Order: sequence, then structure tokens, then C-alpha cells
Amino acid sequence: MLGAQLRSGGGVEFSVWAPRARTLAVRIQGGGDVALSKGGEIWSAVVPSAKAGARYFYVIDGTARPDPRSRFQPDGVHGPSQVIDPNAFAWRHRAPERALADYVIYELHVGTFTPEGTFVAAARVMPELAELGTSAVEIMPVATFPGARNWGYDGVHLYAPNAPYGTPDELRALVDAAHAAGLSVILDLVYNHLGPEGNYVGAFAPYFTAARHTPWGDAIDYERREVREWIVDNAKSWITEYRADALRLDAIHAIEDPSPRHICGDLCTAIRAAGAVPIAETDMNRIKVLRDWGFAAAWSDDFHHALHACLTGERQGYYRDFGSPEILARTLADGWVRGPEPLRSRELAGEAFVIASQNHDQIGNRARGERLVHLVGASGAKLAAVATLIAAPAVPLLFAGEEFAASAPFQYFTSHGDPQLAHAVSEGRRREFAGLGFDWPNAIPDPQDEATFLRSKLDRTEAMREPHAAMRRLYADLLRMRRQHAALGARGKDRCHAAARDGAVWVQRDGALLVVLNVGRERTVRAEGEWMPLLHTEDRRYGGALEGPTREVPPRAAAIFRTDPAGIRESPRH
Repeated sequence: MLGAQLRSGGGVEFSVWAPRARTLAVRIQGGGDVALSKGGEIWSAVVPSAKAGARYFYVIDGTARPDPRSRFQPDGVHGPSQVIDPNAFAWRHRAPERALADYVIYELHVGTFTPEGTFVAAARVMPELAELGTSAVEIMPVATFPGARNWGYDGVHLYAPNAPYGTPDELRALVDAAHAAGLSVILDLVYNHLGPEGNYVGAFAPYFTAARHTPWGDAIDYERREVREWIVDNAKSWITEYRADALRLDAIHAIEDPSPRHICGDLCTAIRAAGAVPIAETDMNRIKVLRDWGFAAAWSDDFHHALHACLTGERQGYYRDFGSPEILARTLADGWVRGPEPLRSRELAGEAFVIASQNHDQIGNRARGERLVHLVGASGAKLAAVATLIAAPAVPLLFAGEEFAASAPFQYFTSHGDPQLAHAVSEGRRREFAGLGFDWPNAIPDPQDEATFLRSKLDRTEAMREPHAAMRRLYADLLRMRRQHAALGARGKDRCHAAARDGAVWVQRDGALLVVLNVGRERTVRAEGEWMPLLHTEDRRYGGALEGPTREVPPRAAAIFRTDPAGIRESPRH
């Protein structure tokens, strides 16, 4: 194992892959330099006096650089690495045993989730998420990135939790708190690129290749065995050292690898062998991601696009192929509607798809970072909640604050220290939206401005005040219904039937429940026959004006109906 490893008899063994080095030493703060010996392309040395907590650099050909496998960077991406004992934390709680089909995911960004923006503060909220009815928490990337404010996708120290959020043991305590609350934990990892600032691994070895390019520059060279090991070991470390239950791999379609076996296949094999679930973010809509590479599930952008386009009327960009109730009905029932294999998606189980009406990308990649409720109002947001949590036979994902219609946007923010890079990021954001009629700088938040980050912080006390509390009651009731009725959830995809009629989408789940999503703007629809009202988004309990049961569903509303109560089978709690 490369990196800084504590030895059972005392001291620390330092080892690093560095074929480009002519000379190499480890510089321990307060202890001087110790030369490393070369064996092949690996340099190593044992320092008997070193112990956990020691800070160090590698001095490669006279220049001090952090460890490519650093477990912690207490002073940021440019500072010294720190020796960490991965076994010192006293775990108190076991992870819950839960099938992927029973996941209801709550995605959060540590920095904006609480006023403090730390692992410790987030840990205190875990019981609240469990009480809401979610069963898994997905944490956006925490690998060390430049500065204190970032979405996390600019990480450069892949093994090291971000110091402004807290220490490695404080991240472990967050995972432990989630497990104590009965929540599974998903960590979000980025293997398609490294960020541009503080990226020093190339000084040691050929981690990148100019033969292939990505939107971020030269591709990570996955044809090299050592690079593959670096990434696979990293994925395993988040499972073995931090007890993650699942790993979500970012934008795997942007991972360039011409090897006979794609790196994603190796990653999925390693993740499963370590006892965790591999989940892919991808826009490829290809069966091979699941059946050949081994992912258990993939994010389905089609669901988001179909629902969003219906509710907002937006048709630009990737929304151009969406917007009709018919497309939304197909997406609900089948999974994918774009790409080369939409019909084959019918073969996949519901738990193969992770869906969301909102997530960090779909909110934050807008010019102003508006949430869905800011675009379509409370009625549209409530309809989207029913579509995501009840109508679709898939694994639902909520984005933090969605459940109480948070007033805070989620905007794109960075805090690069390199002035040229900071300017390039700000100007790049301006150019990205220049053709859409926005007046820079007043309309587009500057990613480098701290105010952009502060605006994105949640005020969780809103959940206790109206009208936010009404939205939270709806989410809690929908999640309770999802747990109680076997007709719902991800397992019922083969018994889900969806159709568009009269501007609305009508979804039958297992013949026992009818979900009506009236995405139209003008016509009220009515559920006829044996169906009995069960829940209506315009009920007074949820901030609407309805006083009692009704079969009518007005525009921009959703309702759930049931057959005779004897026909509803309760599912076991999870």
C-alpha cells in the first residue's frame, strides 16, 4: 500500500510511485529530511520517529510536494500532508442492512447544508432526515479541493477529506451518526478528472496522457496499471476506512479509457467486493453500464428532463426532446426515452434508475441556481414530489432543502486562490450564459464572490414555518405512504402502467393505486370508477384550498387514489 502507513512496531513507512524523480526524500515538519530508496518505480523509507499527526512533504528533485495518496491536507491543497491512523476512530454503530430498491436518497452539500458547513454540524441533522422518511444520505464530493468554497468536483487530493469541513475522524463520526439514525451513506467520487489548482501528481509520475482529452484537459491515463491501482484503491478506501455503503461515480461518460477492460469495470468489481453498492452518473443510457461494467444503478436524466420540461415549458438545450405528457409517461414506465436503447430499458428493474426532480446539477447549472419551486411555484413543486416519490418505480433522490421548498438557491461557487484561474472561472461563467440574455455582472452570480456561496446556504428553520412546513408535511406523508404500500417503490416497475390523456399523466401502480399528474395548464381532470381519494396536493394540509376528498385534479396538481383498502398490501418497514 502506497502513502504514509503506520507500522505496528512503531514509525511510519512512506512510499510513493515516482518514476520521474531523480532524487526523493520525505520532509517531516520538525524532523528534517529522510532520503527514500528506489525499488523499480517505487520510492520508500521507514521513519521510526514519525507517528500519527506528523505533517510531511515529499521533496522531489528539490521541490516540496504533497503526497499523491495523502489522507489529510490540514492546510489545503498546497500544504503538507498529514499522517492519519485510519483505525483510531471508535465506531459505535453498524450500517443498516438495506437493499438498493429501498433507498430514498437525500443529497447534500456539506458546506451549504448547515450554517457551520461542517461534518460535525451535518451529523446533528441525521435524525431529522430519518424522521422525514429518507433512508440514505448522499454527500457531494469531500475530497480536498482548493479554497474553502467549492461544489467538490475540483478535488485534487482524492484520499483526503476537505479540511474546512473537518477532520477524517469527524467525517467518520458523520457516517456513524447516519448509521445510528438508520441511514445508509453514499459518497460522491470524481474519477473523470482532477481539478486544476493544487494538482501535483504529475510531478511524480505520468498520471495523465495528452493522447486523450476531456473537457478539463488531458485525460487520466487509465491504460497505466499504477494509475488504475491509484483509483481503485481510492474507491476501496472510502469503504474500508469510512464505511460508505455506496459510491456514486461522477459523469462516467467523461472517463476516457480505451483499455480492453474499462476502468469502471474494475471499480465496480472492487466496490462490490468491499461490500458497497456502485452507482453511476451518466448520460449514456446504455445497458452495458449496468450489465457489463457492473453498476447497480444509474442516474436517469430523462426523468428530470421530461418532468421539468412539462412543468416549466422550457425547450432549449437538452429539453428540446421533452415537454409532452406522452414523453413523461414513457419515462415513468420504462426508464429511458433517449439514446440507442430506450426500449431495452424496459428490461431493467426499477432500482436500476436513480431519479430526481431536482439535484445539484439541475439547479446549480442554471445561471441563477433557481430551485424548481422558484420556477413553477408551490403547486408545481408538489406535483413533482408526487411524480418522483410515488408515480415512478425507481430510486428517488431529493436535493437538500427540496423537502421544505427552501428559499435559498443553489448557485455555482468556487474559491480558487490562483488569481488567473479565479478570473478564468468567473469569465467562463459569464460566457456560458452570454447568449441567453443575461446582463453580466448583475444577473449572473460570480462564482468567486463569497456572497454567491452564502446565498446558497440553507436556513433549515424554514421547515418549521409556513408555507415551508406545508411542503415538508407533504414529503413526509408521501414517504410514509411509500413505505407502507407494497404497490409503491422501485420494485414495482413491471406492474407500473403509465399513459397520457387530457393533458395529464395517469399512472397505475400494481392495479391498487392510481396516480394522476395533471401537468396541463388549463383542464381539470377527474378520476372515475372505483378509485377512492387518498391524497391530494391541493389539500389544505399541504397549503392548498381543498377542504375534503375529491376526484378532481386541477391543472398543476397531483392526486393519489386507491381501490378498496383490502387491496392495499403493506410492505415490511426498512
